[in-house]
Amino acid sequence: MQRFAGTLSRAVFAILGLTFLAVPAQAAEIYPSHPIKWIVPYPPAGTTDILARVVGAALSEELGQQFIIENRPGAGNNLGTEQALRSDPDGYTILLANPAHGINATLYKKLNYNFIRDAAPVAGITRVPNVMEVNPKFPAKTVQEFIDYGKANPGKINFASSGNGTSVHMSGEMFMAMTGIKMTHVPYKGAGPALIDLIGGTVDVLFDNLPSSIGHIQGGQLRAIAVTTDSPSPFLKGIPTVGATVKGYEASAWFGIVAPKDMPKDRIDILNKAVNKVLATDKMKAKLAELGGEPMIVTPAQFGDTIKSETEKWEKVVKFSGASID
Repeated sequence: MQRFAGTLSRAVFAILGLTFLAVPAQAAEIYPSHPIKWIVPYPPAGTTDILARVVGAALSEELGQQFIIENRPGAGNNLGTEQALRSDPDGYTILLANPAHGINATLYKKLNYNFIRDAAPVAGITRVPNVMEVNPKFPAKTVQEFIDYGKANPGKINFASSGNGTSVHMSGEMFMAMTGIKMTHVPYKGAGPALIDLIGGTVDVLFDNLPSSIGHIQGGQLRAIAVTTDSPSPFLKGIPTVGATVKGYEASAWFGIVAPKDMPKDRIDILNKAVNKVLATDKMKAKLAELGGEPMIVTPAQFGDTIKSETEKWEKVVKFSGASID
């Protein structure tokens, strides 16, 4: 009887052991197992939206789950950002990170989040120049002619942007601060509506991210005067830099993916690996080249370093310009 009891006990414990060993395997979820929501804090047709849709389509094929683009514009990029950073950090809500996240940290006196603290870097996408562009009917064709016209007509140039706090906005603010000309800022809810009015002649100049403008420039609807980076863009041959005339002027735009801060590291790594894989394909390189950009293939930590360095850079620009939003 004793021997039987002992044998039974060992059998029970063996079964229990197998059960406990099976639980983690049954509980583990293959990520991603359902669609991922990708929040873009701007309206359709701008650079952030274009990049999210291009990369999102490739990621859907790579990971076998749909990436659903959700445009959440408003409050200078902050509305969509808050929604994303307050989401469940399970990896099924991500955010299109962009220069406004580095700029707003200083530009806005009060924010309901700290981007560096509350966002988990996931992957980079691309870095692109901004382009100083005008309606073809605008009288200036060079940076110097534009400065001369601005000084002769203070406050009469309508300077459009894709919203307060964007790199598009701050590129124009920096231009005013470094040249001494005065322009009237006209913020829009995204690059799309700003471009419509620039093409229509309602506003005069825009320092837009190149991806959303390059087609209009190539089609002759807009005239590119200069790029904002410290070297000319290979995608706009013959177009000089702003810095060639305004010494020390430099600006560019970066884009990537972040998630709520507590997203599991293994899921961050899965997304990072997938993003870097699609960015390395000839098809994606060609598509980004059409938009005027190059792949930013980096680790999550390296993308986090980019966010930090860009935040420090734009802090100096915002303070230099004197711009501030309550």
